[in-house]
Amino acid sequence: MNDLVSIIMPCYNAGPYIAEAIESVQRQTHKNWELLVVDDCSNDNSAEIICSYAKKDERIYFFQTEVPSGSPSLPRNIAIQNAKGRFIAFLDSDDIWSSPTKLEQQLKLFTCEKTAIVFSNYEKMNEKGERNNRIVIGPSTTSYKQFLKKSVISCDTGIYDTKKLGKIYFQNIDHEDYAMWLSILKQGYIAKNTNTVVALYRVQKKSRSGNKLRFAKSLWNIYRNVENFNLFWSSYYWFHFGIRGVIKFLK
Repeated sequence: MNDLVSIIMPCYNAGPYIAEAIESVQRQTHKNWELLVVDDCSNDNSAEIICSYAKKDERIYFFQTEVPSGSPSLPRNIAIQNAKGRFIAFLDSDDIWSSPTKLEQQLKLFTCEKTAIVFSNYEKMNEKGERNNRIVIGPSTTSYKQFLKKSVISCDTGIYDTKKLGKIYFQNIDHEDYAMWLSILKQGYIAKNTNTVVALYRVQKKSRSGNKLRFAKSLWNIYRNVENFNLFWSSYYWFHFGIRGVIKFLK
């Protein structure tokens, strides 16, 4: 399968990291890709770095928001709107695809009609890029009901098929990626795992995902106001997700 893959990369003040992220895309064995980087009005040298790569590689495209949005949703949606590929993949500007065969491995799993998402396992690293074998392993497959209890798709590893889905956009809410994957799985599709480690996720102290109270509130909002569950089912899924989240956090 040699279809074009559109890789979506939001950026805000990622000057120390974004070169590594871009180069990890350039190392992919699947060469038919485009990288759409959307800078959210960074006040560091991020834009300069992105443009330097775009000048040398015609597969890299630079976009910029008109004003800072403070969220990855708008930058990602701008990139998705401009994407030309059949497949939409994601990589945050401070993370890395550690496997050069990441895309090659994943595209092979889309042959099943019910598979609209493919994801992989990943490894955590600290802000300095130091690794300590903190590998997060997901199940071989996940469905809508399973995903409601446990988020197993890292945005850095997830990829979806627009031929089956059309373009799926992010809502401007916290944990927008979780809500987006849910919206796909809710249509009756499944997500498959390559069962390989393909990415390095940088754990930053000031990241939104590091705020546990905020995460709990955003999860409740998704159950109640996005999925429109009643109080009982919202509490049921919120409790199951919370228990698994604590286990994941301790890894």
